[in-house]
Amino acid sequence: MATRSLWGARTKLALSATALIGGGAAANVATSDDPSMTLKLYATVPPRLIRDAMTATAIAFDYEYSLWGLPEGSSEREKTKHEVHLRSARKLQELCFSNGGIYIKLGQHLGQLEYLVPQEYVQTMRDSMLNKCPVSSYEQVCEVVKKELGDTPDKIFAEFDPVPIASASLAQVHVARNHDGKKVAVKVQHTHMTDTAAADCATVDFIVNTLHWIFPSFDYRWLIDEMRESLPKELDFINEAQNSEKCLENFQKLSPHIAAYVYAPKVYWNLSTSKLLTMEFMDGAEVNDVKTIKRLGIQPDEVARLVSETFAEMMFKHGFVHCDPHAANLLVRPLPYSGKSILGKKKPQLILLDHGLYKELDFETRTNYAKLWKALIFADANAIKENSAKLGAGEDLYALFAGILTMRPWNRVIDPAVDHLVIQGSESDRSELQMYASQYFSQISELLRRLPRVILLMLKTNDCLRSVSNALLQVPSLETFMIIGRVSSEAVIEAKLSQKRSFLHWLSAWLDKILLEARLFTMQVALWLLQGRKSLSWRN
Repeated sequence: MATRSLWGARTKLALSATALIGGGAAANVATSDDPSMTLKLYATVPPRLIRDAMTATAIAFDYEYSLWGLPEGSSEREKTKHEVHLRSARKLQELCFSNGGIYIKLGQHLGQLEYLVPQEYVQTMRDSMLNKCPVSSYEQVCEVVKKELGDTPDKIFAEFDPVPIASASLAQVHVARNHDGKKVAVKVQHTHMTDTAAADCATVDFIVNTLHWIFPSFDYRWLIDEMRESLPKELDFINEAQNSEKCLENFQKLSPHIAAYVYAPKVYWNLSTSKLLTMEFMDGAEVNDVKTIKRLGIQPDEVARLVSETFAEMMFKHGFVHCDPHAANLLVRPLPYSGKSILGKKKPQLILLDHGLYKELDFETRTNYAKLWKALIFADANAIKENSAKLGAGEDLYALFAGILTMRPWNRVIDPAVDHLVIQGSESDRSELQMYASQYFSQISELLRRLPRVILLMLKTNDCLRSVSNALLQVPSLETFMIIGRVSSEAVIEAKLSQKRSFLHWLSAWLDKILLEARLFTMQVALWLLQGRKSLSWRN
């Protein structure tokens, strides 16, 4: 029976792929305004689509065949499932590298979905997708530079290293010097992105819709909508440059107390276009490189606090959020022009790179999101339910939404203990999360379908930041949650004050502020006592 149903699925995939490839190719080439580009697309897209279909079929067949007849819950089934997860993750990894471009973006996103996909997929994608992206040849780079700036790199720049220092899914970065002798970083878009981006979107759209047709519970069409909206912005480097400048302006105007601690590279506008971006070269340690951070004289826990506060300010006060804060996009260096502290340590400065993907939260969404996080930090069940519903989770999936945001089950989310949201990082914690992901797969899919896309990007941002925090602290910590609690609560109070109603309304907001300070102080004291008990327990 399983074989018959799988054969039917394979037949559907094959027929659909054949129809898409052959359907109107000749007519499209004949009627196209740019026949050479159309021919190039038809030369590159069909092989990618065939790889997609073959990979999807192979993965589906492996699951059906390998798990057939093994009792649910048995140790043999669990062992086999782990092996199938690992094989399938590697097949998917190979597909992403073979197709490149947006497929690598999707692989990176998959590596951050701990609450939804098996650990084998998460780990495989995380280990490979950030630092092993395909590289364009120097000839291709020269082609882009000449087309965008009018001449070859050796003429435009005084020096230009042909070997890139980094390569990502959409572009790669070369070190150069301009004719003033200043060291710069030149970000050059991969040539195939221009040729195939639209077609890749259509191909992935086809695969996701086909999988939904074959397996109705697999509904990730929202991902295609998000990709279709965000990809053109990420491919426009002028947009990226404008985002970086707006980001720094927001910190100077809205968060002046940490503005000096957050930096983005200066843009050289005369050497930048929509496909090529020239920026100030930045020296620094990647945010998860704890050894180098310590060697620079910086304490990793201070970096963790700075990262938490930086993104909390963006989410809850600016409403303009960098939505791709993985480790390769966050550098750390000693704060310029600052001396050492009494203990000989230096203050950190956070350098934000890759500003292509930002999301704007309107006032209402930003305020409701801040209220939700305030409720999560202070374990307020009624406020969690109310603000989850306002953000689109509905009245039936608010507990699941809270769980995805915090990576904690509902009974821990509403636990009044001061450390109720701290993840211990133990094997039992990880197993519990995977169990929930498997048990509530269909509900999670429904929740992700319901939520506004801007909130989906906040989930991705939270996942990236959680990964960064874990790498920096390496032990469970409550401090990052206290920072989120403080900044989200301040944002709620500021929103209340901005409404300019009656004197009583204003007085109420100030009383909220006083109560917040008292509450945070109480939490801090409780934290010190808790840490003291744990330290004493460890010594004994």
